[in-house]
Amino acid sequence: MLIRTIRADDLGELLALAAVAGVGVTTLQPDPERLASRIAASERSLAGEPERGEASYLFVLEDETHARLAGICAIEAAIGLQDTWYNYRVGLAVHASRELGIYKQLQTLFLTSDLTGSSELCTLFLHPDYRRDSNGALLSKSRFLFMAEYPQRFAERVIAEMRGVSDDNGRSPFWESLGRHFFKMDFARADFLSYVGSKSFIAELMPKYAIYTCLLSEEARASIGEVHPATRPARSMLESEGFRYQGYVDIFDAGPSLECSLKDIRAVRKSACYHALAVAAEPRQGTLWLVSNRKLGAFRATLALTRPLEDALPLTAEVLARLDIADGDEVRAVPLSARPPASPAELPVIHKE
Repeated sequence: MLIRTIRADDLGELLALAAVAGVGVTTLQPDPERLASRIAASERSLAGEPERGEASYLFVLEDETHARLAGICAIEAAIGLQDTWYNYRVGLAVHASRELGIYKQLQTLFLTSDLTGSSELCTLFLHPDYRRDSNGALLSKSRFLFMAEYPQRFAERVIAEMRGVSDDNGRSPFWESLGRHFFKMDFARADFLSYVGSKSFIAELMPKYAIYTCLLSEEARASIGEVHPATRPARSMLESEGFRYQGYVDIFDAGPSLECSLKDIRAVRKSACYHALAVAAEPRQGTLWLVSNRKLGAFRATLALTRPLEDALPLTAEVLARLDIADGDEVRAVPLSARPPASPAELPVIHKE
């Protein structure tokens, strides 16, 4: 399995992948024109030094044996610099009266654009047939090697918006209890309009004052800051890399935004550069490493069973070919994980990721 930058001729395979994604992955809808535009934007970003607010990078997980795209992931270099970026900030209001002996702490939601300028991990989706063999970790974490190699292209703060709680029909309890009162449309429709750039309606229709969550349904309150069951492995994976929930949630389904400074992401902080050392077989006592080449326009990453030998990293001919490098070329690498995964479950999807 190989991670590489997307190409224009991937459009057909990308459409097939988008058809499987379904509701909840708003940035991966089977729209040929929009997907072609995203591919072109990624190619432009890799071809030059774009302004951070205009740069986006799209990567695919390719099953080379079957010439098939198994997954997709992306990075937006900076959000909210062209269109307003909204979140709810979860806060606290205290209402107290000493005379009446009343003291109440009430959770509130306040519409903000506090995350503007952050880099965002997004458009993450792994085909159900490939949710095994550490493919989810490869797909998600390979982006960190790219960011470690080109930190000047990204913001100091990195976020990931997680898919919030919804049922099998795409019904969000948070949306039904709050958003529908202001928008008079289904959750999926509002989420899609936000994605395609029709964001003005959010500012026009959303309440401008703090919302007391005690006025929402019990089901809606319970969903604030929680993720869809299918997204729990993805959340755990990001948390193992240093990401944390800091009190910001999506305005439509209340899914949490996870945050980490770029330099503190484990795979960024722990990655190092080595000279590739061609070997006939994988080293004894090797462990799984994420390994990438150091080519901007032709970035590639894969998994390798290896262990460093000082400044050299033993790699088989198969891995060298996958990375499109030769013996002695430089690679960037990091152990796949800091600890064994808590669950064998593979990462499926991270909402707008």
